[in-house]
Amino acid sequence: MITRRLVLAGAAALAFTASASANDWKAKYPELTFAVVPAENASGVTERWAPFVSYLSKELGVKVTLRIANDYAAVIEGQRAGNIQIASYGSASFARARLTGVKTDAFANDINADGSTGYYSVFFVKAGSAYKKIDDLKGKNLGLVDPNSTSGNNVPRFELDKLGIHDADTYFSKVVFTGSHENAMLALAQGTVDVAANQWTSDNDSTLAQMLTKGMLKNADGSPMKKDDFRIVHKSAPIINGPYAYNSDLPDDAKAAIAKAFFDAPAKDKAAFDRLSDGQKKGFHAATTKDWDGTIELIKFVDALRKKKAS
Repeated sequence: MITRRLVLAGAAALAFTASASANDWKAKYPELTFAVVPAENASGVTERWAPFVSYLSKELGVKVTLRIANDYAAVIEGQRAGNIQIASYGSASFARARLTGVKTDAFANDINADGSTGYYSVFFVKAGSAYKKIDDLKGKNLGLVDPNSTSGNNVPRFELDKLGIHDADTYFSKVVFTGSHENAMLALAQGTVDVAANQWTSDNDSTLAQMLTKGMLKNADGSPMKKDDFRIVHKSAPIINGPYAYNSDLPDDAKAAIAKAFFDAPAKDKAAFDRLSDGQKKGFHAATTKDWDGTIELIKFVDALRKKKAS
C-alpha cells in the first residue's frame, strides 16, 4: 500500500534530483565569459555592459565575466577555443564563425523600439559636403569598420557591387578600416575620410546618435555637432540584428538558464537592460541559428568578390 509518507519521500527525492541536475552545469562552469566587440571606446563599453553582466551573474548563480574583445575575429577565435561561453555577435561575424566551424548557436537578438528586429548599413557624409550619392564619391576616401563587421564592411561592399562598383579599393582613392563604429564616425567628422559606413536603426538608434548624445563629435571650432551635420547618401536593405550566441557544447540546462536570463532582463532589471541601448530596445527576441542562413550566403558572396579581385 502506498502511504502518504512514501509519496512525500518520492516527491522530495525527485525535487532533490532536479535541483542537483540544475546545479551540475554550475559545478562544471563556475564562471562564464561573455564577450562583446566595442562599438565605442573601452570605458564606454564597460559602463554600458557592466550592469547587465552583474544581472546575469545574479540570475545564473555563477560569476559572469565581461570580456571586451579587440575585434570580431577575437570573439570568433575565443569561442572556437572554448574560452568564451556567451558572445554578442554582428550578423556577419556570426556567419563567419559558423562558416569556419565554430560551435556556436544563436539564441536571441535585439527587439527595436518599433518592434522590428533589423537595422541598416548606411553611408554617411557630412551634410555640408557636395556629396549627395555614391556616384559623387569616386576617388574620395572611404572609412569602413572591421573586416568582419556586417554594417561596416560586408554589407557596404555588397551594396556597392549592386551599384556597379565591383572593386571598392579602386573606385575610392583610399579605403581604410578604422577599427570600430565610433572610429569610423570620428574619421568622418575630422575629415580623415569623406564617407563612412556604419550601422543605423533610426535617427535615435545608431552609433551616430549615441556619439552625439555623449558629445563626442565636434566641429573645427570645438562646438558640438548635431544630427543635421550628417547626411545618409545610401541605405541598404534591412539586416537582421546580430545574435547573442552560446557555445554549442554547453549543457542544455546552462543554455536554457542563459536564454531565460536574457528574456527576463527587461522586467527583472530594466535599468541594466535600458543601459545597453540608451533605452532604444524593447527586449530580446528568441532566435535560432538558421535565422542567419541568409547572412551566410551574403558572406559567401563577399568572399567570392575578394577571391575574384585576387585572381
